[in-house]
Amino acid sequence: MENKLVNTNPTIQVDSAHFEPLGTWTSDKLNASRAANPFLMTWVPGSARNNVMNVTHGEGVYLYDDKGKQYLDWTSQAVCANLGHDVPRAVIETAAQQMATLPFVYGGVGVTEIRTRMNQLMAEVLPGDLRAAVFPSSGAEANEAGIMMARRFTGRPKVISWYRSYHGATAHAGAATGDFRRWYGSDQVPGYVKAFNPFPLFFNHGGNNATEEESVQAALNMLEEQILNEGPDQIASIMMESVVGAGGCLVMPEGYMQGIRAICDEYGILMHCDEVMVGFGRTGQMFGFQNYEGVLPDIVSAAKGISGAAIPLSMTACSEEIMQFFDDKPLGWGSTYQAHPVAIAVAYENVKHLLQHNIVGRVQQMAPLFEECMQRLANDHPCIKQYRAIGMFGCLDVKDMDGRNPKLQHEAAHEAFNKYKKAYAENGLVGLHRYPHIHCAPPLIITEDELLDGFDRLDRSLTVLDEALGYYDDEHRDDNQVAAAGR
Repeated sequence: MENKLVNTNPTIQVDSAHFEPLGTWTSDKLNASRAANPFLMTWVPGSARNNVMNVTHGEGVYLYDDKGKQYLDWTSQAVCANLGHDVPRAVIETAAQQMATLPFVYGGVGVTEIRTRMNQLMAEVLPGDLRAAVFPSSGAEANEAGIMMARRFTGRPKVISWYRSYHGATAHAGAATGDFRRWYGSDQVPGYVKAFNPFPLFFNHGGNNATEEESVQAALNMLEEQILNEGPDQIASIMMESVVGAGGCLVMPEGYMQGIRAICDEYGILMHCDEVMVGFGRTGQMFGFQNYEGVLPDIVSAAKGISGAAIPLSMTACSEEIMQFFDDKPLGWGSTYQAHPVAIAVAYENVKHLLQHNIVGRVQQMAPLFEECMQRLANDHPCIKQYRAIGMFGCLDVKDMDGRNPKLQHEAAHEAFNKYKKAYAENGLVGLHRYPHIHCAPPLIITEDELLDGFDRLDRSLTVLDEALGYYDDEHRDDNQVAAAGR
């Protein structure tokens, strides 16, 4: 007898086009579906969905839209597609093998071989006595686990984190966040104290004429006084990005991270480094905190680069002492998909690829050229106030005609930035925009020729921003040309 599929719920009617192979919907079909079935866009208004491209495929450092236009991925998407858009064959094969063998097991029920392997690999990759504790799905979840870990280990409620920081959009990660995104609901979560990192926007620690050493000491003194006023025995951890990411690629000055480590040791506070954006090679070290000599945190949270963004996965690691503390008690944090075997399989092969192909060493080799290009753009464009760069991670700061900050991050972009963004796309670049910062973070596998091409595309885009901000209008053109010649 012929078997026939029976729709047991005839009230559900779906478009027959759903049963066509992926890649066969036309641009008109995609756009019509998007218009009829709207979705939200998280950190920007929902209507922004009408201004993003339909991405069809990727190759290496490039993405392509449905018109066939090529775009160089200038920020590795959200600083996460570190190996570009060609997933290594071993990643695909291991993920497929794991999916065929055992697509899922809940972490509290059983332990897979891939989890055990990944755990050992992380113990070998992490410095000191740091060990992988849990493998959540996102950076925010990894930070949530780290916060819970610190509070339960110390028995203290408060967490100190910086203004100009971002740690995720879940409740506690959002509350630890120091930029405007915590305003959307996380400010009501108790137990979080904000401090200034060494890079406040409108003042200098130690005064305008202070040396870097004096400013560092003033920043540490200010933090210590804040700790004393909050109550040292109330503070579980000091939580910070090793290199501040979305806030502008802020690399901590000499002696600052060492000073934080010393303060934590003095008052029994845990040092928690958020490596979500800069972990796994972005800065030319496996982990960002390794750029600061002698600094070893107690808790490390990582994501993004651990799987090259091919599948969601993160990691929270901790010291041996913290690990042993939880031998006879629960962490107090969990997730259904913690240690998902397919996700770990992808990350396992991704990290092995980083090691086998010396991606971290390659970043170190490319870093001088990367910084040279950053400096050239800062010198050649009057709209750029300054730049920072470490490894393959950099940021240009935009200034207006009178040298001031033309836009705070929470403010809507004005017409000059809209013109720049249009030029950015027309020049074949795609990436995140966090004005007044312009981030540069291409995939770590980019070649020298591709890197130079990317900076040339950005150069042309910045010329549009120069003009849009008024640097080359009739009144200022001659002065700026003289200034440019002087550089």
